[in-house]
Amino acid sequence: MEAATTNWQHAVRIRESSGHRTRVLCLLLALCSLTALFATATPARAADSAPATQAAYLAERLRENPVYVTDQLPREIPRSAAPDFARLAKRTGVPTYVLVLPAQSSVDGRQLLGAVHDRLGRDGLYVLVDDSAVAEATAYGVNAPADAASTVTLYELPYDAGPLLSFERFVDVIALGGEKATARAEAAREKYGDDEPAEMYIGPSDRNNQSFLTGILLTGVPLLILLVAGYAGRRRRRSGAGRRVPRWVTPGAAVLAATAVALTAATVFDQTRSSAAPTPTPADLSARVERVAAGLKQDPVYADPESPRVLDARQLDRLHDRIRDFRRSAGGGPVFVSLVPQTPESESAGDAMLFAAAVHAKVRQDGLYVVADPDDGTIDFYNHGLRRDTDSLFLDLPDSVTFGDSKADEADDHLLGERLDQLMTFLDKTPRTDRPVSEPAPAPAPRAADEKTLPPLFATDFWPGLFVGAFLALLLSGLVAGVTWTVTALRRRRSPEPEPAHLLPVTSPTEPSASYLRRTAHAELTTLTREFTDLDESVRAWDCLDAAMLLLDGDPDRARRPGTDPATLTAVVVLARAGRAALAGDTDDLCCGVNPLHGTAVSRHHVRVSAEGNRRRLLPVCEPCRDTAIAQPSGIPGRLLRLPGTASGDGGRPPYYDATDGPLSALPGGIARLIDKVRETAGVH
Repeated sequence: MEAATTNWQHAVRIRESSGHRTRVLCLLLALCSLTALFATATPARAADSAPATQAAYLAERLRENPVYVTDQLPREIPRSAAPDFARLAKRTGVPTYVLVLPAQSSVDGRQLLGAVHDRLGRDGLYVLVDDSAVAEATAYGVNAPADAASTVTLYELPYDAGPLLSFERFVDVIALGGEKATARAEAAREKYGDDEPAEMYIGPSDRNNQSFLTGILLTGVPLLILLVAGYAGRRRRRSGAGRRVPRWVTPGAAVLAATAVALTAATVFDQTRSSAAPTPTPADLSARVERVAAGLKQDPVYADPESPRVLDARQLDRLHDRIRDFRRSAGGGPVFVSLVPQTPESESAGDAMLFAAAVHAKVRQDGLYVVADPDDGTIDFYNHGLRRDTDSLFLDLPDSVTFGDSKADEADDHLLGERLDQLMTFLDKTPRTDRPVSEPAPAPAPRAADEKTLPPLFATDFWPGLFVGAFLALLLSGLVAGVTWTVTALRRRRSPEPEPAHLLPVTSPTEPSASYLRRTAHAELTTLTREFTDLDESVRAWDCLDAAMLLLDGDPDRARRPGTDPATLTAVVVLARAGRAALAGDTDDLCCGVNPLHGTAVSRHHVRVSAEGNRRRLLPVCEPCRDTAIAQPSGIPGRLLRLPGTASGDGGRPPYYDATDGPLSALPGGIARLIDKVRETAGVH
């Protein structure tokens, strides 16, 4: 041992005697090795640094305040609601850290909470809340039944309860303790199972229905009392019997009934809002725009720190170089890139054009404003004062750049780095203009204060309901039932025997003739009528049959008569086929929006709907149309259904949804929407 120590000391003296030059040489070699190591390691770790950067930012926010509310959801969770979350968090009895963020499809909530905890370095209950409910919760180093509380929140509350009420229920279960929380979670799972609790709020259409029903009852019930009493009085007088009640009793009963209806309706239908979202303040609605604008004043590329990073260091440096080169080029100018999610709950209600205009107004510098969504991968750009023909850029830019392709959809970063680089390449080739080009002023976003407010009960459809109630009071329910039965019996007797279902060819011409539509509509409808035997067999089939009969005023033979509108006949064909499919067990709601005669849609897709220009529309598409939209987008306009008798000025036929404003125009929204539109048009609810 002593010999080894002596040898080591001797070696040290030899190294010290080698002089200053040797030490410098070793230091240089070490630096070169480290440089080479980082040069090879950085690209491999670029993707891994994205969640780390997001978690680090969120950890710093929690270090400042244990409750962090994003500024990206003011229409659902304004930042001014942060004190409410903080007040609830104190009731858990353990250190609680709350993150209120937009829902992000590429981020695992549990992993994000774990990364934030590691960087914050504090034990406690970590809760992630999105725009609808408590999304994830994990306890680190504390005793809190996070999983049980999440289960109770999921099962006991409907989807429209709102994030604040969801967090309140979560906190209440945490405060129960482990055993009671677990028991309540098991009880909630057993009670609700696959059933969801009733909705807590109603929408504008529900309020319209309430108003309509109130109007019907307010005139129908009193008038029915008057009619029945008058009829009974006449019968008594004809029989020679004397009057039993005073004259004022019948009018008084009618007035009392009307008063009772009005008071009961006002008590039962007392909802005033369609959502649990509190009204945001002006500061809430401007916070995100000010944050992004402040960032763009410092750097032309602003990456949202609350979202995963989609540009690595190399891509970010290259984008900066491209922006700098374009700005210095002849006819160039500033380019501002915002990598920020666009959600319906944001201040601009998900309108990228409105967001870009607001940011431009805050930055106060002309240029091309690019809005890239790191969540869905879409890229939009808007010219505010740049001397470039961006209209030609919009037309020439491939869909793979603006919307992405299958590879971009599969990648977590949506290949935004490569696609932004391609955008800059196309921008370099864009023709210059003599004058600056500016985007038109976008339509304002809905007022947040009115967006969730329901109309008054005694408004909207209340007035039509008054007339309908009077009409229904005149036509007694028995008479209505008898007439309906008679008309139905006559209609079935007059209808010829339909063709067997297996002999009906399923065809889908692009430009059908009027005679084809008449033959097909009558054959499909009569076949559905014959096959339909029981209302309980399929509610969807009954709805389709009812809507088709409403289109033909209850007479299926009308489909065979010349003069029937082609759009009406097309809607009858689609409804009849959907009804037959429902009888066979197929209740798919979406129908191909390119040509409804194609049948069931498999997905929605942004498709090109004009052979000239690049006008697009989000439509449900069948499998062949989807394949065409992906492989050959320019082929979709040729597949659009065009109805006879709808020729435009140049002799061509416009697509069916532009050729008519009737119920058929609602078909891209689904079969259920088509049925509702038919009933709305016919005045049936």
